Amino acid sequence: MPYALNLVYLALLVACSPVLLYKSWKTGKYRQGWREKLLGRVPRRIGDRPCIWFHAVSVGEVLLLRPIVAELLRRRPNWEVVISTTTITGLGVARRTFPDLVTFYAPLDFSWSARCAVERVRPTVLALVELELWPNLVWAAKQFGARVAIINARMSLRSHRGYRRLRGPLGPTLRRLDAVAAQTDEYAARFVDLGVPRPKVRVTGSVKYDGLETDRGNARTIALRKALGLGPADLVFVAGSTMEGEEAAALAAYRAARERHPRLRLVLVPRHAERFDRVAAWLEAQGERVVRRSRPEETAAASSRRLDPPPIILVDTIGELSAVWGLADVAFVGGSLYPGRGGQNMMEPAAFGAAVLFGPYTSNSVSYTHHRAHE
Repeated sequence: MPYALNLVYLALLVACSPVLLYKSWKTGKYRQGWREKLLGRVPRRIGDRPCIWFHAVSVGEVLLLRPIVAELLRRRPNWEVVISTTTITGLGVARRTFPDLVTFYAPLDFSWSARCAVERVRPTVLALVELELWPNLVWAAKQFGARVAIINARMSLRSHRGYRRLRGPLGPTLRRLDAVAAQTDEYAARFVDLGVPRPKVRVTGSVKYDGLETDRGNARTIALRKALGLGPADLVFVAGSTMEGEEAAALAAYRAARERHPRLRLVLVPRHAERFDRVAAWLEAQGERVVRRSRPEETAAASSRRLDPPPIILVDTIGELSAVWGLADVAFVGGSLYPGRGGQNMMEPAAFGAAVLFGPYTSNSVSYTHHRAHE
């Protein structure tokens, strides 16, 4: 199976290479970490202590590791922890969040890169965050003798349908798993349906509920309120983790609400960094003033002049959304207005007591939306 998969992956890589090269030239994406990705030349671990390798695809998954890593190291201080991620933004956040840990780009799922990475890390446990079913990486870890688990596991209905079509080739990978810690009973049932032995699947709840900040007076949120020039009388509407098209909906709602609430402020936090400039340009084309979080001089100048109407605040930085939610009186959670995304983390703004708005597509937050629907 590993070698057949290599052929499939190579064909996909060749087919996608024009798009990848264009995006690399246009946006700077995909330029870093190719030794780690293609060859598996990740940092070599020194010593023989037990090691857990967490693989978190991007920013959100990296951030939810904070309580897990803290508790693991409290209970098992002799263990080493390493973290891999797929995206440049995820790696940046991992390095800032876990400055004392080894962090690196995950290998692509070729047999040679997966095997090389596993041999260099020598994990005792490979823990895949949420849903990262990479057959060759799982195979290489099991060949080495590591235990493999999916933690905070979720599987949307759409993903389940897709994996069911691939149940034949994916069967060996699923049977190799030692444990699946599922967020909900529904997700657990989907893993069992795909072939994971039932005794290996447990419902543990969502890690996103652990360690949620509930105090609007926390240091990060207070610092943001001051830096963004938000006054105590301002009513704040945060649209966070927004995808293409959702900024337009947020802007329309904001304009309508400002007629009744003149102290209303709009804070936009696009989900993907490559869209920051496009969103700023689009807002200006709509006739709006924009101040950007990455340019403190803009927010300082705007707050000193108290413009009317006030400028829209664009948070064009990575890793601050959890603190931004603490500013929100009303919060819209992105990725939920249009099909194919499933919504982002709704618990963070809810934990601060914000009024949470979302669209009809919420498969990534089933437990939260189910609870709200039955209140």
